[in-house]
Amino acid sequence: MKKKHTKIIKIGNLETGGGGRVTVQTMWKKSLGHFSDIDLEEIKQLELCGCDILRFSVPNMQAAGILKKIKQDIDMPLVADIHFDHKIALECIKNSIDKIRINPGNIGAEWKVREVLNAASDQGIPLRIGINSGSLDKKFSEIKDKAEAMIKSAENEINILEKYNFNNAVFSLKSSNASATVRANRVFDERFDYPLHLGVTEAGPLTAGLVKSSIALAELLKDGIGDTIRVSLTDSPLQEVVAGREILKACGLSSNGVDIISCPRCGRSTFDTHAFISSVYDDLYKIRKNVKVAVMGCIVNGPGEAADADIGITGAGNKLVIFKQGKIYRKVDENKGREEFLKVLEEYIR
Repeated sequence: MKKKHTKIIKIGNLETGGGGRVTVQTMWKKSLGHFSDIDLEEIKQLELCGCDILRFSVPNMQAAGILKKIKQDIDMPLVADIHFDHKIALECIKNSIDKIRINPGNIGAEWKVREVLNAASDQGIPLRIGINSGSLDKKFSEIKDKAEAMIKSAENEINILEKYNFNNAVFSLKSSNASATVRANRVFDERFDYPLHLGVTEAGPLTAGLVKSSIALAELLKDGIGDTIRVSLTDSPLQEVVAGREILKACGLSSNGVDIISCPRCGRSTFDTHAFISSVYDDLYKIRKNVKVAVMGCIVNGPGEAADADIGITGAGNKLVIFKQGKIYRKVDENKGREEFLKVLEEYIR
């Protein structure tokens, strides 16, 4: 796979495009009603678990002010998602929010678009032009082929940007239909050199959303298309980040972080793999080093299937067995399993 060299766009402290690494992002799923309601630790945990960029919906000036306060405490790049009111975009630009997600077509009169583009240009702040098949301008929404409709909408947005000599932009072309998403992004990639933010919009709950997103994103990423991704799920931001990381690893675009081998569990299981995985989930996905971890349900398959894992754990009667590089390393009581497992893992990756 050869990654396409798109424009390099600087978003806060990172770059996207230019054939560099594909970044993972998610969206904050709570309203910016009051700063006291914002859990900054939850945001920091997302970054620790591999989130590169975090987007917030900013529907009013109050939300813009709260996002400004959040930025003072968070290192990762933040994006303001704005529709209809160009004054909110101007306020977020003034507050040095790292990227603004807008559609010039729904900001209003051309002079309003010009003000936003000029302000963003003066501050060196990039825009993400988000084109979704479900919210196209009427003149494009009537086109039956959704991929074609998104491309025509993108061309219209590019004409607006280039009229004012603005090219500091990332584009996204998303549909809830995986096939339309793939086709639209392929055509855009052939015609333009703007970086692409990939995703299947409104992909659905965890299982359905993962299937649709994995199929669409893998097809594009394996052909070198895409610079940043979001897996849009009816689930938590953490699950979106983990899904994004796993898709990149499966496509050979990332080798850092944990690779988990885990047993689905059956009637002979003596160890509750489901509960154990849940208890160490956040700890595992904070790991940035390349490490393979196995969580197996019983001693029958545990040793063999976990033979190439760096660290593993399985059940044996009323004891838990911790493996290290395929060999039994320690036996512990069940109630000390999580603590001892994490201790051995920490020693290994230190």
